[in-house]
Amino acid sequence: MQFNVNGKMVETNEQGFLCDLDGWSEDFAKILAEHDGIELYVDHWELIWYFRDYYAETQSNPTMRMMILTLGKHRGGGFRNKKAYEKHIYSLFPRDPIHELCKLAGLPMPQPDS
Repeated sequence: MQFNVNGKMVETNEQGFLCDLDGWSEDFAKILAEHDGIELYVDHWELIWYFRDYYAETQSNPTMRMMILTLGKHRGGGFRNKKAYEKHIYSLFPRDPIHELCKLAGLPMPQPDS
């Protein structure tokens, strides 16, 4: 697939993952989210940026477990436990949070859980 991002064609594979990771931008994420029927709010962007930062530091995609352990303890407030935070993540990305977040963050396709 190709997406027109500010007059530049950005190519993805059939599942929407970038063919060239350097093609990522916030505008690309917005266009892809709209294509996938996701309306991005602050909580979505916090997760997208967490994924980008994690990948930049480790050259690997975070897992659901890592995300919940890392972010869940810092979120405080309305999340009393890890399960509550996981439910929140699934409310933002109901289909497959890790898959969608990697795609929106311009990261490689995550490996299947083993």
